[in-house]
Amino acid sequence: YVCALEKEIQARGKELEGYTIKTIFVGGGTPTVLSTLQLERIMKQIFSAFKIKENCEITIEANPATFDETKAKGLYEMGFSRMSIGVQAWQNHLLQRLGRIHTIEEFQENFKMARKAGFKNINIDLMFALPEQTLSMWKQTLKEVVALSPEHISVYSLIIEEGTPFYKEYEQGKLVVMEEELDRTLYHYAIGYLKQNGYYQYEISNFSKKGKESQHNCVYWEMSPYVGIGLGAHSYFNGERYHNTYDMKQYIILEGEIETLKQGVEKSSKEDEISEYLFLGLRMNQGINKKAFEKKFHTSIEEVYPNIVKGFVADGLMIETHREIFLTSRGFDISNIVFEKFLL
Repeated sequence: YVCALEKEIQARGKELEGYTIKTIFVGGGTPTVLSTLQLERIMKQIFSAFKIKENCEITIEANPATFDETKAKGLYEMGFSRMSIGVQAWQNHLLQRLGRIHTIEEFQENFKMARKAGFKNINIDLMFALPEQTLSMWKQTLKEVVALSPEHISVYSLIIEEGTPFYKEYEQGKLVVMEEELDRTLYHYAIGYLKQNGYYQYEISNFSKKGKESQHNCVYWEMSPYVGIGLGAHSYFNGERYHNTYDMKQYIILEGEIETLKQGVEKSSKEDEISEYLFLGLRMNQGINKKAFEKKFHTSIEEVYPNIVKGFVADGLMIETHREIFLTSRGFDISNIVFEKFLL
């Protein structure tokens, strides 16, 4: 797989000749299950194939129990400047319930290893609305994580998706789903607690210390182009959305033939792009800049949505100024309902 990945990196490098890469994110599973040597090969190929911006944000996802002190040091030395660690909860019984392979003690050791290796920009992923989770458990999780002083914290509500063990339990009536009122209580507590402790909420689920926002995630929310490399990787480039094959055998056989790897190609219409720009941009606290919208689409938000914005403002879900529109706290709570109204 790594050999095939190197071939695709080389091919993508030729495709993107003349472009400067601003952010790199190695994730999508657990890349730290690869050996240090394999990851080093991949990074060398990336630096060889692409023109990389100076001080480029280069992130790797790492799950606890999949790296040690030697690997952490190797990751830092090969160019990674940011690490994102999936912790999810502080209680070991909740981690077991989620099917996680790590304990909270292993996470604490791994966090120390990352700091010792030189990482000065670490994100921690947390989840709430977990089965059997209480408000006091969530408070403990936030307190312990904040005490470690990571630069960035992501907070996601559990989504029960088809095909997962939780979904099967839910269908069988064995899974008790958290009530919406408690779900919102946990979310609002996180917002308040993190704000008190110096973490600015810049997106529905993301909080950071000043200047430590995830540059890579902002690429998605601002609808800037990105290219995905690897099995099943998704891209948005030249107005097209597509993904690589999900078939491992096929991916390896094709050896980086990027046009053959490409599947599910969708050419976005102007209406699609406008809708997506609105509901991605509204995920961010700063919302949508009206002038930026006009520059991108050669029309105004008022012309495309003459009544929707006014309605949301009247309902207390949105604030409109002469420069931008953005969601209120209540708007964030029912953001999916708000976003649906912007579908053209």
